[in-house]
Amino acid sequence: MQILGLIVVGLIIGALARLIKPGKQRLSILATLLLGVVGAVIGGMIGHLFNRNTSIWELNIVGFIIAVIAAVLLIGVAESLSGGRSRGAVR
Repeated sequence: MQILGLIVVGLIIGALARLIKPGKQRLSILATLLLGVVGAVIGGMIGHLFNRNTSIWELNIVGFIIAVIAAVLLIGVAESLSGGRSRGAVR
């Protein structure tokens, strides 16, 4: 059940990150999901540092915000590695 929850939360975090990140991203739904899941894990680990009573797999509000920020940064990295906005640009 935790895996399904991680997938749903990862998809939500990835979608929010894509909405926050300006411009059009050329990422598939699978890439959005994976970046959201990685962001959720990062957010859970950093949130755990602030509140030791929770598990890294439990996102609190601080962990959720950090997860979205991490996912936005990861989307930027994924764009730069794949060529980003320069692909198909007219000069």
